[in-house]
Amino acid sequence: MSDPALQAFERLFGPEFGHGKPFARVPLLAALKALGSPHENLPPVIHVAGTNGKGSTIAFMRAIAEAAGLKVHAFTKPHLLRLNERFVVAGEQVNDDALIDAAERVHAVGPELTQFDAQVAAAFVLFDETRADLVLLETGMGGRDDSTNVMPWPALTVITPIALDHQDALGGTLAAIASHKAGILKRTSPAIIARQEDETRAVIEAHAAIIGAPLYRHGVEWDAYATNGRLVVQIESRVLDLPLPTLHGAHQLDNAGLACAALLAPWRYNFSDDEFAAGIVAAQWPGRLQALTRGPFSAPIRALGGEVWLDGGHNTHAAYALANALEEMKARRGGVNVAIVGLRKRKDALGFIAALARSVEHLIAVPLADDHVSVHEIAKCGYDLGLEADTAPSLAAAMQNAAQFPAPRVLICGSFLLAAEALASETP
Repeated sequence: MSDPALQAFERLFGPEFGHGKPFARVPLLAALKALGSPHENLPPVIHVAGTNGKGSTIAFMRAIAEAAGLKVHAFTKPHLLRLNERFVVAGEQVNDDALIDAAERVHAVGPELTQFDAQVAAAFVLFDETRADLVLLETGMGGRDDSTNVMPWPALTVITPIALDHQDALGGTLAAIASHKAGILKRTSPAIIARQEDETRAVIEAHAAIIGAPLYRHGVEWDAYATNGRLVVQIESRVLDLPLPTLHGAHQLDNAGLACAALLAPWRYNFSDDEFAAGIVAAQWPGRLQALTRGPFSAPIRALGGEVWLDGGHNTHAAYALANALEEMKARRGGVNVAIVGLRKRKDALGFIAALARSVEHLIAVPLADDHVSVHEIAKCGYDLGLEADTAPSLAAAMQNAAQFPAPRVLICGSFLLAAEALASETP
């Protein structure tokens, strides 16, 4: 699929260096100043960091705000098929011409920026030039040193669950990673925190105490849980009784609850119960436990009475969530669970496969278009854990292998690259 905007950013700034390269604060701030400091001229900003669930939480917040009639800007990553997906301007994905023009204007004042820094600057330029009521801003990686953290005074900050990921850049312990994520907290800006491991929560609480950021923690100042087929979200002064989200997986209950808790925090807007309910049902987020139901790629599996799902999750925490979802599906409808897995290098292949193993009967390892963990290493992890494990030279070949099972439930996972390939193949 052609991607003119990505080609323009690569031509102007080179490959995307968002992962593992230190944030160059001075060049980015200098470029933003030359552009008129657009990041200081925005409507209220909700800044979101964390390891897993950032995009889904933003999708829920956006849907709730739009159900209330608000215009919403959003910057998220990664994209699946086209770079434009990262830039939502007043509720609409930006078009190629506007995005390329923004990239060229950023390049004129900051030719030395990394591509991700340039994307952040372009987002601020686009947001500044179109009226909206709210900005939803996702960190690229970490928080403290992330390019998005030039935002001086967000209305709210949100931290989703923190787990081990990107250890080469953020550190090898939960505490080290949490110290990066907590770097988005700001004095007097309410911070809405998902349920965390004890080690992680302690780091966030200590940093918040030092800078004076009010905390709203899952299980302390707010709670969210499913009961009787409904989602209940509760703060001290209000209780929401909501329909379950349409996004699949029990982990989406936590993401939906976090989104609601953020929008219930003390700030500018006061949403009604009906607006919360409408947003929870309407929220969509491609590539996150997404069912493929109508294209040619999934058709051979569906013809067998099977299912095809995809998810870009690529760390152990995400794999546990996927395993829980597969267990629930099998308990309801039976079938054979088959995982097609591709992982980028530096990912914890054994941890990922071990988390999936309890819910999968068969594993098929495939290569990625980028640097990837050897398919033989992935298959060996599965074999050592007691799974039937094979390799395939491509995703298409892996799907043919999966079609040998009766009514298989196929989960394509381990990388957004693999999820994007499946989505592109599903489009007629």
